Amino acid sequence: MIVASRYAKSLIDLAKETKQLEEVRKDMQLIKDVCRSSRDFVSLLESPVIKTDKKLAVFQGLFSGKVSKTTESFLKLMATKRREGYLGDIAKSFDEQYKLLKNITTAQVTTATALDAATKNKMLDLVKKTVTGEIELVEKIDASLIGGFVLTINDKQVDQSVKRKLNDLRKDFTGNAYIPNLN
Repeated sequence: MIVASRYAKSLIDLAKETKQLEEVRKDMQLIKDVCRSSRDFVSLLESPVIKTDKKLAVFQGLFSGKVSKTTESFLKLMATKRREGYLGDIAKSFDEQYKLLKNITTAQVTTATALDAATKNKMLDLVKKTVTGEIELVEKIDASLIGGFVLTINDKQVDQSVKRKLNDLRKDFTGNAYIPNLN
């Protein structure tokens, strides 16, 4: 979304100028988490019926003392410009642009159960062989995988899950060349 990208870029530039880039990133992650976890909050942001002063009061109640002055000013600006509906997208775009700026690659590993420290380190070593720069490892649990893992880095994916291997076996057996297909 172009609007979100432009506001995120402006916020990054402002945060760099004021030397608060790390603090503002944490603030944007908090806002992104709130938007992701509360559909009511997103509905409030997008509602044209709710007045700006009410939205500012909600921002004050939720984020006062938890975010930097730069982010507080940004939230006020978004509300007065009637752009608060884009806040979740702006926070997401901010994170993407921050990672690009800092050369951080996000790798997502999906497993059937939580990873222990040793396995997590092996995953990080595996990722370090393919990318340069800092790596952010995001863990996701999906019990339907049964076992193994799915590792996603940018647009590449390695699927070593038991679920995929069972599906491959099922396809092999349904397409058996030795059994004539009479349909």
